[in-house]
Amino acid sequence: MHAVLRLFDFSQKVNYKNEVLAGLTVAMTMMPESLSFAILAGFPPLMGLYAAFIMGLVTAVLGGRPGLISGGAGATVVVLIALMKTHGIEYVFAAVALAGVVQILVGVFKLGKFIRLVPQPVMYGFVNGLAVIIFTAQLEQFKTVINGQSVWLSGEPLFIMAGLVALTIAIVVLLPRFTKAVPPSLVAIIIVFLIVLGFGIPTKTVKDIAAVSGGFPPFHIPAIPFNLETLKVVFPYALIMAGVGLTEGLLTLNLVDEMTATRGNGNRECIAQGTANILNGFFSGMGGCPMIAQTLVNLSAGARARLSGIVAALTILLIIFVGAPVIERVPMAALTGVMIMVAIGTFEWASFRIINKMPRQDIFVGILVALITVWLHNLALAVLVGVIISALVFAWESAKRIRARKYVDATGAKHYEVYGPLFFGSVTAFTEKFDVNEDPQEVIIDFKDSRVADMSAIEALNKLTDRYQKAGKKLHLKHLSADCKQLLKNADAVIDVNILEDPAYHVATDKQI
Repeated sequence: MHAVLRLFDFSQKVNYKNEVLAGLTVAMTMMPESLSFAILAGFPPLMGLYAAFIMGLVTAVLGGRPGLISGGAGATVVVLIALMKTHGIEYVFAAVALAGVVQILVGVFKLGKFIRLVPQPVMYGFVNGLAVIIFTAQLEQFKTVINGQSVWLSGEPLFIMAGLVALTIAIVVLLPRFTKAVPPSLVAIIIVFLIVLGFGIPTKTVKDIAAVSGGFPPFHIPAIPFNLETLKVVFPYALIMAGVGLTEGLLTLNLVDEMTATRGNGNRECIAQGTANILNGFFSGMGGCPMIAQTLVNLSAGARARLSGIVAALTILLIIFVGAPVIERVPMAALTGVMIMVAIGTFEWASFRIINKMPRQDIFVGILVALITVWLHNLALAVLVGVIISALVFAWESAKRIRARKYVDATGAKHYEVYGPLFFGSVTAFTEKFDVNEDPQEVIIDFKDSRVADMSAIEALNKLTDRYQKAGKKLHLKHLSADCKQLLKNADAVIDVNILEDPAYHVATDKQI
């Protein structure tokens, strides 16, 4: 139990005051966002709050690291909008539960480690894109609905909204200069709430988004046919949702690791996410994943343990039960101001300072990932595109590094000492370095400082040995791995492999672990 939950482990040196206050602040900022995304997707509003409670509680207790906040995130909900429109809410519940199963499998088979393949420029683009999304989402609060049309506020309502948002931002910025005993975001929300309530200022409140009163999340088995046709409909959405949730979650986990100089457990986080989403599917939640904005609110409030996430989840449940009349009167301007400051804090301003020191391809990748994140709101696609482009750039740069040192020894044999990796990207340059027609009768190729990395490299060696065989020349391959020797079947009569000095390493296609 000690390894799973250290909530009451006093050796952890948990600041319980900070944890409780941070949890309350997180709950206040999470509720309107969860409600907004639920309404956007066409779900009942309470589905958003149920997801915030279930995701928040389960991942706070079982998740991969303290301080990480999960809830009903828009990144995963957006994936389900099309399924909701075409097949209805029961299929959505099934997709959420199935996505949870996929996420658990990823964690069980320890595939979360592949998040290490995400380069730093992709991280910059991901974080900056999210910051822009968080900021632009707040602009919706400066709109109202007139005759069924969404229009920008004007006149007195606009001045009131802008003034209250500015006051909230001022409190968040200035309060830490006087005291850090309480989270500035929570203080800002309370002060603006009291001002609006005391002076009777007419402005948009949480109630204008949706009602938040209800009961405990009800158990519900999705009412769908359990057959192959249903699986064909649900599985693609579940797979995409699982991928988006894990991508955002593991990237957020890495971000928290960097901010707190600690290390979380990615595979454990995958299992916790999956468990929470399975529960969402059977307890009427819309599903979700770690939320970077609320996580940053939590960390900026001083939280470093699991208690803040538990407090936030239980606060949301308590509000659903009894606190709705109060919370529904909280001004949206206060929450908007807090989220704007979160967006400003999320943005990697350091990326501007080092932009002239970064390689051009890294700058391009970072900007592209940010643009895809902002325009398509598809975090998984943005990160995937960034990783693919980065991998291709790396392959191209590595391909240019292969070279060969050539010399003729006292016996008249010509030596090729190969440097750099031999893989699909470098085989052409490698092949061009050999002059089969002009080479002497005996040729030695030394792979001591090279690495045969894939099947393309092995095939290139096959073709090269075949060329020397047809020319009637003797070819020696030194320091070649055992798996390559086994696969080199051409020109067996003329190939002489130096077995004594060969290393025992395996190419990337080997099934050995």
